[in-house]
Amino acid sequence: MSAAAAWTVVGVSGDTATLVGLDADGGERGRDRVPLETLAQRVAAREAAGTRWVWSDTARVYPALLHAGVRVLRCRDLRLCHAILRDTALLDGDGSDAAAAAAAQLRAAAAWDAPAVDPGQAPPVALFELDGAAGRPAGPPQEIGEVLAEFARQRAAVAASTQPRRLDLLCAVESAGALVAAEMTAAGLPWDTAAHDAILTEVLGARPAGGGAPRRVAETAATVRALLGDDKASLDSPPKLLRSLHRVGVPARTTAKWELREYDHPVIAPLLEYKALMRLFTANGWAWLADWVRDGRFRPVYIPAGVVTGRWASSGGGALQIPRRLRAAVRADPGWTFVVADVAQLEPRVLAAMSGDTALAAAARGSDLYSGIVDSGAVATRAEAKVAMLGAMYGATTGESGRLVPRLRRTYRRAMALVDTAAREGERGGVVSTWLGRTSPAASRGWREVQSLASDENAGVVERERARRAAGDRGRFTRNFVVQGTAAEWALAWLAEVRLRLAALAPVPVEDAAPRSGPAFSRTPHLAFFLHDELIVHTPAARADEVDRIVRDAAAAAASLLFGDFPIDFPLDLHISPTGEKG
Repeated sequence: MSAAAAWTVVGVSGDTATLVGLDADGGERGRDRVPLETLAQRVAAREAAGTRWVWSDTARVYPALLHAGVRVLRCRDLRLCHAILRDTALLDGDGSDAAAAAAAQLRAAAAWDAPAVDPGQAPPVALFELDGAAGRPAGPPQEIGEVLAEFARQRAAVAASTQPRRLDLLCAVESAGALVAAEMTAAGLPWDTAAHDAILTEVLGARPAGGGAPRRVAETAATVRALLGDDKASLDSPPKLLRSLHRVGVPARTTAKWELREYDHPVIAPLLEYKALMRLFTANGWAWLADWVRDGRFRPVYIPAGVVTGRWASSGGGALQIPRRLRAAVRADPGWTFVVADVAQLEPRVLAAMSGDTALAAAARGSDLYSGIVDSGAVATRAEAKVAMLGAMYGATTGESGRLVPRLRRTYRRAMALVDTAAREGERGGVVSTWLGRTSPAASRGWREVQSLASDENAGVVERERARRAAGDRGRFTRNFVVQGTAAEWALAWLAEVRLRLAALAPVPVEDAAPRSGPAFSRTPHLAFFLHDELIVHTPAARADEVDRIVRDAAAAAASLLFGDFPIDFPLDLHISPTGEKG
């Protein structure tokens, strides 16, 4: 195969893989057929020569390559990109024949509407594990002809769209995110089981022999039951707990923490403590530790684009919900440390950039956007600024938000117009898109039926009120979709930049390696954790300052990549520490 191939497309049939080289225009430059057992070596050789990979599904292909110690820099994940291009409104914008044909061809390729890796299982170790094996749902096609055809459909769709650069960038960062997800699972997040056990013992009491609740959980439960006047009260069943609360004069409608805090009653404080202790015990207790931490590593399965806005989800282990008190159990290997970074007020900054609101961008300049809003005179206090901004992005219309949001509309007209327009589009049943082109789901059939019933001349008050509430709910969803989805795009671009820059660093000597991170990551700084607007890099301590600069520079590069020269800051709260605790 020619070394000049811009893309290398990978397909498989039986025990043979086919690698097809394509030039930048999609013309074939040659193809190789290789036994599957030699594919990792062939990929390593082609990667060294320089190419971009195209395959059906990173989650099914890449883990086995990583297991063999082979990394790739760039790929196109056809499953993830198919979902973006199939639904994007950027193919509906100009009504051209080319765009209509491209959209129709993508939507007809139903075989690519495949789920992510089975949430009940870790990624496969064997290359191209058979679809349907061990309960795994069927994935997208793997045969080379199908993979080539889908890649051609996707290239045609991007070219025919109203924003080809943005859509191509979205596919690129989405695919890079898939590589990061597989790599973080392979490398794992360093985890100290002894430290975790000590935290559990300190907070919950000693681990009970033979099961049952730990001492502090049992004692707190007894206190709550005594205050409820019922030593058999069920504290873990919301309906039964509500009935017990009502009997002692607490008229709560739910058992949510935020509502319980509104009531002044002696039972509330110990009840909230009990709920927190039980949450720790059931979600991240000793059973979790036994199930999810192996050889000093927590290895969850990340699901890129697991949320409709493009945010990630995780499968098992609660990777996206690690409690703050357990961060002390996240401990770097000897001679290594962590660079921990998160972005201050990511979504409001993204809103300023995508709306072109220079006044909001000026407020964002520096470390605290909310203080900048106060300085602009829009509101009086930082607390008011936060309530108002969150209300604007999430559609709050009552209470403090309802009072304060109009002040933002007067000061930040372009930003507020963007989210208000998105809300109106959702309320009327339309769709909205992120900055790069991810489009919200269409209104459901049930939603449209509710609106149709309300528009009938014989509709009553109940039908009209139901339709009004449904329209409002959808408007709040689309209002936030454009901001949260674009923030997810910025975060993916940040991840991709960090990953590429870390990969360019020379490996440390073997004696300084962290072997539990696996063959692909034991000698180089690597991403170990990601959560919406936060990342953790596991790095040799001697490289920490260099990694610090990489993470900061990558944030600026991501802003430039998405928003050009628009003057928006994305300041980082960044610190270097041997534990995963935030500074």
